[in-house]
Amino acid sequence: MTTNKRDYYEILGLSRDANSEDIKKAFRQQALKYHPDKNKDPDASERFKEVNEAYQVLSNPEKKSQYDQFGHAGVNNGGASGFGGFEGFGGFGDIFDSFFGGTTSERANVGNDLEYQIKISFKDAAFGVKKQINLSRNERCDTCNGNKAEPGSKIDECSVCQGTGKVSRVQKTIFGQFQQVTSCSTCSGDGIKINNKCKKCDGLGIKNNSRKIEVSVPAGIEDGTRLIIRGEGESIGKQGRNGDLYVHILVDEDEHFNRKGNDIIVLEEISVILATLGGEIDIKTLDGNVKLKIKPGTQSDSIIRLPNLGIPFVGQSSRRGDQLVRIKVLIPTKIDDTQKAIFIHLANYLKLDNVNKDVDESIIRKFKDFFKSDNK
Repeated sequence: MTTNKRDYYEILGLSRDANSEDIKKAFRQQALKYHPDKNKDPDASERFKEVNEAYQVLSNPEKKSQYDQFGHAGVNNGGASGFGGFEGFGGFGDIFDSFFGGTTSERANVGNDLEYQIKISFKDAAFGVKKQINLSRNERCDTCNGNKAEPGSKIDECSVCQGTGKVSRVQKTIFGQFQQVTSCSTCSGDGIKINNKCKKCDGLGIKNNSRKIEVSVPAGIEDGTRLIIRGEGESIGKQGRNGDLYVHILVDEDEHFNRKGNDIIVLEEISVILATLGGEIDIKTLDGNVKLKIKPGTQSDSIIRLPNLGIPFVGQSSRRGDQLVRIKVLIPTKIDDTQKAIFIHLANYLKLDNVNKDVDESIIRKFKDFFKSDNK
């Protein structure tokens, strides 16, 4: 199972469209807040590690791209933790300036996120698959384009915010002036006054629609992984951006294969004769049947490793785990007199006196005569 982690954007208090400067500034703020040297709260250390890990992923364009597409599954080995990460920020003085100076702005208006659950086969999880899902969601009204007004009707500027959709207030603190910006409550952040509501959406700017979405499940995904599809959540109209779609992946169990990390474990049963003499068997792999050589004297619970026949690593389809074949040697529980005579003959040959030799002597004589005639 994949460990459930908090969203990196949420940890830093960022919107999905944050640029590099936004990410850097948010890290400064959160790092100052939770640095163990400044915050003696018992969980400050863990929170600081979260902040540092989130920054190291989101500040790296390649890791950020993987995370934006696949969530935590795309950066399983890309995160970092610890108490570093302040290089290049000019020390705590610069952080205090960033924290207490300038202005603040609220996060962009965002539509509701949606969640969906997909069940896939073990093999689809290994090699990836595309799935279509049906969503019912609020989308921007295609008649008014989300501005809530009937097409062609008059739209006035909001008299409170003068069309900006935002109002600000200045608060004096011991550190200086602090400006807070919020959405205008009069126009709900739209910056306009609607005189004639759109008839199709009743002036909401959004309309509920059914939509088919194609989800690309990456090769190597684990059961319980959550994929994030940016912008495929609900719309709030013309202002702001769509929410995100969170797709929870459930992987069916396979009757033959068991997964451990990126390795596959299978159980193969062989006879005691094959284990003793060696030979060859057909076994199943994700790539089809292959021949497996059994060495003479193979013991029960032996492990035979087949390189590069396991599960691909997420985002690295050319790199795969191994298939581990665990051998179980089957000991017969019931044998007829002829088979028993064969084992007794072998025990006599090996001079084993501590075995049960309770069988009709005539059968043993016939067995010996058979081998004598066969050797002529």
